Amino acid sequence: MNRVDTMSRGMSDVKALDSVEIPSLQGKVGDEEWALRVDLAAAYRLVAHYGWDDLIFTHLSARVPGPEHHFLMNPYNLMFEEVTASSLVKIDTSGNPVEPTPFLTNPAGFTIHSAIHLAREDAHAVMHLHTPHGQAVSAHADGILPLTQTAMLVRGDLAFHDYEGVAVDLDERERIVADLGTKNAMLLRNHGTLAVGSTVGEAFVRLYFLERACEAQILALSAGESINNPPQGSPEVAAEQGGKGIALAANFLAWPALKRKAYRLDPGFAT
Repeated sequence: MNRVDTMSRGMSDVKALDSVEIPSLQGKVGDEEWALRVDLAAAYRLVAHYGWDDLIFTHLSARVPGPEHHFLMNPYNLMFEEVTASSLVKIDTSGNPVEPTPFLTNPAGFTIHSAIHLAREDAHAVMHLHTPHGQAVSAHADGILPLTQTAMLVRGDLAFHDYEGVAVDLDERERIVADLGTKNAMLLRNHGTLAVGSTVGEAFVRLYFLERACEAQILALSAGESINNPPQGSPEVAAEQGGKGIALAANFLAWPALKRKAYRLDPGFAT
C-alpha cells in the first residue's frame, strides 16, 4: 500500500475539528521541546498572517532535540491560524506519530521534510510554501533574477529541484537532498519555495527574504518597462553579504521581533 492509500484509509478515523480537544503539553515535554513547539507554532501563525498559507496544504517542520531524530509538523486538518504549540504532531523517521494523536499528517510534507532533516544535521527547521509569487518564479527558467537587493541577498544560497509530481514517493528524497546540497533555500520547480535553518527563526526569515524576492520580481516584470540591471559585480557582493548576515540578523534581531508580533496577534499559539 502506498502513502496516498495509507492516508486515504486513515481519513475515516479523524475526528471533526470541533470535536477535538487539544490538551496542553506544557510541563509534559522537556523545556527545549516546549520552546521549539512555541517557536514553530509562532511561525505557522506568522505564515497565516502574511497570507502565505495554502489552506492546509503546506508545511513547516522542526527537529526535536535528542538522538531519536523526531520532528514536529502541523496537524493536517488544522488551518495555520489554528496551530498551537500543543497541537503540533511529533513524527518519527518513518512518518508515524510518536504519540497518539487525533490528527493526520501530510505524506508529501513528510517526504520533503524528512529528506532534508535526515541528510542535513544543520537543518533543524525546514519550511515550504506554495505562494502564487513563489510558484510563479519557480516556473521561470532563470529562477530568481538579480533585480532587487532582497533577491541578490538570497540568490547565491539558492538551489533548484525539478518537479516530479506530488511528493509522496520516498525515492524522491535522495534527489531533493542531492539538489539542495549545502544551500539553505530552494525553488521547487513549478511547485513553490523552501528554506532551511539552524533555528525556526532563521528558516522563517530566510523564507521571508525568498518570498519577498519572488514577489518583487513578478511585480517588476509585470510593470512593462525596461529593467534596470545592477552594476557588474554588485550581485556577487550582495550574495556574500547575505550569506554572512541573514542568519545573524534572523536569530538576534528579526525573529525575536516576529515572536513579539505573534504574541500581539494571538497569544493562544503558545498554548
